[in-house]
Amino acid sequence: MERAERIKKVPPYLFALIDKKKREAIAKGVDIISFGIGDPDQPTPSQIVDKMCEAVRQPKNHRYPDYEGSPEFRAAAAAWYKKRFDVTLDPASEIMTLIGSKEGIAHIFLAFVDPGDVTLIPDPAYPVYKLGTLFANGVAHYMPLKAENKFLPDFSAIPTDVAKRAKIMFLNYPNNPTAAVADLKFFAEAVDYCKQYDIILCHDNAYSEMAYDGYQPPSILQVPGAKDIAVEFASLSKPFNMTGWRIGFAAGCSEVIAGLGIVKTNVDSGQFTAVQDAGIEALTNIDPGFIPGMNKLYQTRRDVLIDGLNSLGWQMEKSKATFYVWAPVPAGYDSMSFTEAMLEKCGIIVVPGVGYGPSGEGFVRFALTLDESRIREAIGRMKQNLSL
Repeated sequence: MERAERIKKVPPYLFALIDKKKREAIAKGVDIISFGIGDPDQPTPSQIVDKMCEAVRQPKNHRYPDYEGSPEFRAAAAAWYKKRFDVTLDPASEIMTLIGSKEGIAHIFLAFVDPGDVTLIPDPAYPVYKLGTLFANGVAHYMPLKAENKFLPDFSAIPTDVAKRAKIMFLNYPNNPTAAVADLKFFAEAVDYCKQYDIILCHDNAYSEMAYDGYQPPSILQVPGAKDIAVEFASLSKPFNMTGWRIGFAAGCSEVIAGLGIVKTNVDSGQFTAVQDAGIEALTNIDPGFIPGMNKLYQTRRDVLIDGLNSLGWQMEKSKATFYVWAPVPAGYDSMSFTEAMLEKCGIIVVPGVGYGPSGEGFVRFALTLDESRIREAIGRMKQNLSL
């Protein structure tokens, strides 16, 4: 049975390969310490779970949901943006509920990219940006994220002929996988650049609430005039430990939101309204100490990991946001060989940087989604079993 050409071009999903290696090692009796996929290990707050249980029992929620999302959820999202970023959004035209932000990110390419159109995507990056381009038969142009540029793209390095053909640019700060951050000055430069070339600017802001040492990530929509060409993808997954719930939203330019809506209304029927009700609870009624408490937990884990790596010979500064640590591989390794050595010699899973794009070579990603004691154990295993 012949698969479509676009499917033949899709590489195996990075985390599926990691899960396979993990299962194989476990089958051999290895006690695996996994710094792999970024999936919170803490439970969803009980008040959100209780709201979901209540909403599931309501017959009105058993019918098809609104395609664009319930008016109540979109209003809650707008109110959250106003409180968090001082950005005013029209719930009816500038916000759309998503079945997790990943879904909206993938679909935005189908709404605006024709075969042969160029997309500008960071490298390294969340793999869906490239795959969304591929599914739309577009052409991805990589914007390298280099350590010497603080993992920010250099817009001046994009050839003019490429910029003129580009339909979409994707940014993601705080960044996965590098944990880099961006300020409003950088976002303003991105907005100006995209306006100059009539490019839709998409910002994946999934990690906006995961920040440390007093840092508070901005929204690209805080830039004056950004809503003319920009949309931001927000997620409840990471800040509220709701990865499995699949709830997020897109916010910003009404014209772009409308285009995304055409795709969504024809390929899905919207998110279950009970999940949206649980999302409203998260956005409006969560204990104000919950997110700071989670960030304190991740900050402690970050400190234990980076201090431990530095004690082994690394020289790393502490990241300000996300729950990732982007670590250069030791001399004598590339990202794949170091990943293999960590698994085979230490029973530790990390993610090879090259899996996020060519510019990820020379790095691995650690996710801080395991207990502090296991992080300390991992450092001990590395000290005992690796020649660094």
